[in-house]
Amino acid sequence: MKAADIMTRDVVTVTPDTPVPEIARLMLGKRISAVPVVEGGVPVGIVSEGDLLRRAETGTEPHTPRWLELFLSRDSLAAEYVRTHGRAARDVMSAPVVTVEETAPIAEIAELMDWRRIKRVPVLGQDGRMVGIISRANLLQGLASRAAQPACTADDMRIRDALLAELRSQGWAGVPDEGNVIVEDGVVHLWGIVRQPNVRRAMVVAAQAIPGVKAVEDHLDRRRDADALTWPNWPQPAPP
Repeated sequence: MKAADIMTRDVVTVTPDTPVPEIARLMLGKRISAVPVVEGGVPVGIVSEGDLLRRAETGTEPHTPRWLELFLSRDSLAAEYVRTHGRAARDVMSAPVVTVEETAPIAEIAELMDWRRIKRVPVLGQDGRMVGIISRANLLQGLASRAAQPACTADDMRIRDALLAELRSQGWAGVPDEGNVIVEDGVVHLWGIVRQPNVRRAMVVAAQAIPGVKAVEDHLDRRRDADALTWPNWPQPAPP
């Protein structure tokens, strides 16, 4: 399953200029705990309940002791003041936003959310615009629906075994990871990292040649840059 299969598509959003009181009323009225801040169709931040807890209006803003201010930069103190006194979404939102593409596998999304300690992640379409959002609840719904689906059929197992055997017999394929070949109702899903275009195409051709295959879904990924926040290129944690 991928992001597009479980994401919430009808997403409530605000703009960077939306007033903070309006955001609070919107979240209460819609019974949501966070709202993406979108500009030109692109998510630029997220305002959550946590971002609105410490506010000057309610007298809950944090008060930094004078002695501690000596160890903090003027810039960080000013940024905190903006977050607690700012009047618009751009002042209180958490940014930058961690996002995923709609083709991202849900296993990768769960790993990302756990590592980044986030509760939700916007989903981007091919044009870079937001097409949905995934929360922890969406992941649980995906798990529940997956558990309710029938087990892999004998035909699916036969197709998978035949494809793995074919790939193992070809020198160009290396040693395929069994977990990267999934067959569901005659449809072959290929996952994993394949940097050579010809190898990628050959794997698809091999799958198409197996009797009983209805279609082949190519999820093979050739990108592995670590300088973006969008799956599959999010930064990797530093080694311990």
